[in-house]
Amino acid sequence: MLCDMKLTVEGAHLPGKTPIGNRRIIRVTGGKLRGEQLNADVIPGGDDWITVREDGTIIQDVRILLQTNDDALIMMTYRGIRTGTPDVLKRLDNNEDVDPNEYYFRTSETASPAYDWLNRRIFVSRGVRLPGKVIYSIYTIE
Repeated sequence: MLCDMKLTVEGAHLPGKTPIGNRRIIRVTGGKLRGEQLNADVIPGGDDWITVREDGTIIQDVRILLQTNDDALIMMTYRGIRTGTPDVLKRLDNNEDVDPNEYYFRTSETASPAYDWLNRRIFVSRGVRLPGKVIYSIYTIE
């Protein structure tokens, strides 16, 4: 495992239904990455541009800025998917605490040249949505 990432988030801004789905924008207000090779804080101001499909599945498009413990800046962008049964998705939308085994939540990630080795790896993660925050375990594909 590369690291764990915990993000804090605001409530959703709701632009509404577009031709590709219902849109939500969630501001990332902070967070931390912690691991043996990578430790960083999340600089407030990133966003998660979400598309909600007709079946309730969420497609994420996230961009955040990280500052490492040695002051390097990393631009992180990732796409992800969160899906489950209609009941589970409704509970998540209501900001309820839902067992992560009840739904599917995965991402892949890339980053800037500040930590060049990150640019030559593919990462996947497993996410957990909690009220006011998101937690990821990030893994390197070898």
